[in-house]
Amino acid sequence: MSALADHRILLVNDDGIDAPGMRVLEAVARQIAEEVFVVAPEENQSGASHSLSIGMPVRVRKVDRYHYAVTGSPAECVMLALQELLTDNRPTVCLAGINRGPNLADDTAYSGTIAAARESTQLGIPAVAMSQVFVPGEKNFGLGEDRRIHWETSERWAPPVLKRLLANVWDDSVFMNLNFPGVPPDQVRGLRITRQGRRPPGCYVLEQDEDATGEPYYRMLLAYEDGSPGPDSDIKAIADGYISLSPLSLDLTATESLHTLAEDMDDLPDFRDRAGSESGDSG
Repeated sequence: MSALADHRILLVNDDGIDAPGMRVLEAVARQIAEEVFVVAPEENQSGASHSLSIGMPVRVRKVDRYHYAVTGSPAECVMLALQELLTDNRPTVCLAGINRGPNLADDTAYSGTIAAARESTQLGIPAVAMSQVFVPGEKNFGLGEDRRIHWETSERWAPPVLKRLLANVWDDSVFMNLNFPGVPPDQVRGLRITRQGRRPPGCYVLEQDEDATGEPYYRMLLAYEDGSPGPDSDIKAIADGYISLSPLSLDLTATESLHTLAEDMDDLPDFRDRAGSESGDSG
């Protein structure tokens, strides 16, 4: 990677360009490099995952030279930044976040923050997704600003972790998922390198309600349960008060299942021989 001061940093999130986590992240990024660009959703895109606005116009509002607001998803923000908006100042690294709430375990499948880091990696730019976990026991997972969250923890610990990360080179098919525990900065116990954990079923629930006209509708709510996380999982690290750093891969192949699957399927007809036989019959 480039020397730290030479980096051009792209900042993206899914909470929206005016979210408090973006303000924290921009302050953090400016401790690392002088050139920092923000290309982020105009409005909250939490849970957008790696979605695309197929068939819908995506509009860009230039706030100033370093800030752009986009009507699309976080992944589209990255695409626009790297392929249209910043081609003359192509970023050397992408920082996604800082997300309001965790991106642990199954969260990664739904997260626009994770998707932004993934998209950047797919386009050849190293990326780190960053999230600030709620205070332990916090159960209000609505979109309001009244949840208890220690932004000062990310602000304190993100710079040294990022500086160490960016001083090294990792595989070009890997991106980093960094979560800060929901405790004050002086209560952080350290950093653990972790695996992606897995929560028990039922952590995302539908709640039925009615609008003012009596028409029913549903709201998606979070009902996190830790279950029995493995000792090296991201969930366990956060529960123990540690920063969690997980290397995630673009390759979703379950490589450990390839051999077993081949054995399970080897008694099927050989379709190549069948195709050859049919070709011969037609002659």
